Amino acid sequence: MQMTFKQKVYACFIKIIEEKIFLLQKVMADLNESAANETKSTAGDKHETALAMLQIEQANIAMQLQQAKNKKASLQKINPLLSASVILNGSLIKTDKGYLFISTALGKATVDGNIVTALSAQSPLGAKLMGLKINAIAEINNTKYVIESVE
Repeated sequence: MQMTFKQKVYACFIKIIEEKIFLLQKVMADLNESAANETKSTAGDKHETALAMLQIEQANIAMQLQQAKNKKASLQKINPLLSASVILNGSLIKTDKGYLFISTALGKATVDGNIVTALSAQSPLGAKLMGLKINAIAEINNTKYVIESVE
């Protein structure tokens, strides 16, 4: 069965977030290993500083990992087979400026040669687009986005 462009976009962003989670988990495992090695060492102040730095880094990575998992969870709530005539969470929008995928903030990806930007409904542009239909115009920072299609 042939995937629709929207299904390909959805699959692409799921893959991006899963890769990010995998990399963050790997960094966390490496940090845990470093911390385990550091606790075996007893070099005084230098040891305490190194351990404190590792703990700060672990906390930062843990926070990034949780944010990535939250983004994946919100992405998974989207059914890429659903389509609506108005823009809502999960809509793939073609504008005169390119494709926008209302989901979660994940930046840009190239799908079938088209650049697609994943943005959240809470972002300034996402909020302006919500509820609009084909041929409507959303304006932000003096830039107009003409909606050519919604799926």
